[in-house]
Amino acid sequence: MLHATWQVLLELAPWLLLGATVAGLLHVLLPANFLARHLRGRGGVARAVLFGVPLPLCSCGVIPAGLSLKKDGASDGAAIGFLIATPQTGVDSMLVSAGFLGWPFALFKVGAAAVTGLIGGWLTDRWGGGAAEPAPLACAEDTPRGWRDFVEHAVDLVRSIWRWLVFGVLASAALTTFVPPETFSALGHWGLLGVLAVSVPLYVCATASVPIAAALVAGGMPAGAALVFLMAGPATNVATIGAIYRGFGARTLGIYLGTLIVGSMALGMLFDFVIPTGGPLHAHVHGAAWWATASAVVLIALFVGFAVEEARAAWRRRRTSEAKALTLPVAGMSCGGCVRKLEGALNALEGVESAVVERDPDRATVRGRVDEIAVRAAITEAGFTPG
Repeated sequence: MLHATWQVLLELAPWLLLGATVAGLLHVLLPANFLARHLRGRGGVARAVLFGVPLPLCSCGVIPAGLSLKKDGASDGAAIGFLIATPQTGVDSMLVSAGFLGWPFALFKVGAAAVTGLIGGWLTDRWGGGAAEPAPLACAEDTPRGWRDFVEHAVDLVRSIWRWLVFGVLASAALTTFVPPETFSALGHWGLLGVLAVSVPLYVCATASVPIAAALVAGGMPAGAALVFLMAGPATNVATIGAIYRGFGARTLGIYLGTLIVGSMALGMLFDFVIPTGGPLHAHVHGAAWWATASAVVLIALFVGFAVEEARAAWRRRRTSEAKALTLPVAGMSCGGCVRKLEGALNALEGVESAVVERDPDRATVRGRVDEIAVRAAITEAGFTPG
């Protein structure tokens, strides 16, 4: 099990870190609100899909971005095309998929994301509508300008999925070690339906789930089943389904789910027909290169750092809950980066013993010898609005 886990890390880490680096560069080079400004008028769906395919956003992370496009004036079809295509792939997911399953699979998956995004968007523009309530607007960020923004965004990408990455690595190693290959090969194409039933309601990350998909293929399941898992899983889960229903209405939700379910099954079978395989599409590397080993060590160090960071945050929350504290609602936050930015600003105040910022509801709790006026001023200076 330990050996299998290390082998998965050797294959995952270089591509994941390279993808995070490219994602950081995209974040620095693209102006703020660039997507929303270009997704109006004719061809909006195609542009939304084109912009969304390389972005490294998983299903939950893409919700505020997609809904904000609608809020900013993009058509429903453009927003739905973006919501379908973006979580299925991304530069990080493509590179990791190529490392585990080969470039034919990775490129086919990119094409599948684009096709389903286009179809879903066009169908929405033709037959969708009936939003139940206005979509919420994600907070706007200033245009990033320097290396610090690049590094912070690249690290935040890994931070946002690190627990799922750990689960994916361990699940892949367990499947490889303990499950006999004939278990999967006996399922044949029925495996596509089983994978679909499991992946639709669950949160599945397009990047972190690749090792699991590779383990299924290595165990004898058709590669088309892995494609279904990596298409339907990242683009759907209970949270995404609820958000699309509230933001776009029941008809659009039906188009969204129908496109992903039918599209993933059809494209999974097409892949098995075009590129038939009875085993792994990409052999595991034995005797890894120095850069693969270094990348695995860096990734493990990041995991440890994130775990320590979350343990400290949990300890601060515990201390804050045990003492009298000042709690204020905060408006304008949209992501974990906002939480960390505001926590840093509040903890820097003189007299503060601990400051904890939470989402859903968005609020800041400060413990120590500091007055409310100073706390409100710090929240405002950080770019948010105290309640």
